[in-house]
Amino acid sequence: MVVVSKYIVPRGFTGIALFPFVFLRHASLKEDVLLMNHERIHLRQQLELLILPFFVFYVLEFIWRFLQYRSCYLAYKNISFEREAYTNEKDLNYIKSRSFWGFVGYL
Repeated sequence: MVVVSKYIVPRGFTGIALFPFVFLRHASLKEDVLLMNHERIHLRQQLELLILPFFVFYVLEFIWRFLQYRSCYLAYKNISFEREAYTNEKDLNYIKSRSFWGFVGYL
């Protein structure tokens, strides 16, 4: 389900996946196939990790990457979940061929 809300999506971001929803900052972003594919990859990751553990791992890895890079931006871009999503967002069939826990290959 896609929900448009500029209040839920953090500043500097266009969308965020919070299972089972994808929140977008603007309605026009529904047509952005790469963004929607990126967020669908996150939904699959969340589902595979039974939702709550995904967010725990996400935050812990962000902290680890922040300590490693000393930059919020670099920490975010190097989280394994984000690396998988950014690397494969252009492959619109990726969800179909993706292996279970595919993000592990991006650690």
